[in-house]
Amino acid sequence: MEERGPEFLAGPGLAREAYEFARESHEGQERKGDGSPYINHPTELARLLRRAGYDDEELLAATFLHDVVEDTDTTLDEIEEAFGSGVRDLVEAMTEDKDLEPYERRKEHHRDQVEAGGERAVLIYAADKVANLRDLRSLYASVGESAASRFKAPLDVRVRLWEGDAEMIERVHPGHELGAQLRAELDAFKAQRETTA
Repeated sequence: MEERGPEFLAGPGLAREAYEFARESHEGQERKGDGSPYINHPTELARLLRRAGYDDEELLAATFLHDVVEDTDTTLDEIEEAFGSGVRDLVEAMTEDKDLEPYERRKEHHRDQVEAGGERAVLIYAADKVANLRDLRSLYASVGESAASRFKAPLDVRVRLWEGDAEMIERVHPGHELGAQLRAELDAFKAQRETTA
């Protein structure tokens, strides 16, 4: 699968620099579901935010970088040095503590951390959940329940966590289109599972 660049970025700027930094940092990494270049994931999140009307360079930069600290050797200090403290704070909110176990506790802690990170962090998180659920639905359409084998938790656990994510997003951003998209994707996924059961 090919890399999909951010055609929506008009020209040079903080967001473009962050995209290039993330592309380099994630070089060689692939998405679990479909094996596509990892950079397609943060690019899709930025695309979702742009469609929702957000063109804040700092927000988009943090969106491109949201998994860089979690999944590469890049540090928060390096993010701050290259992109400023605002981007660093958003990336920090989006960086989960992989040492926390069990899985559900880690994900719930991360959700609380994102909410504490403020409204912009929640926007990135909402886009992340929408994109992840769309990817899982596509994978599920191909392989059914065996899709769970590619992830760290059973699908029932993931659905339960997404329910909590949707509630948090709706609390922070009532009536927001990304929250509505997440609910729609979640309902569609549950129906998809019931149909194949």
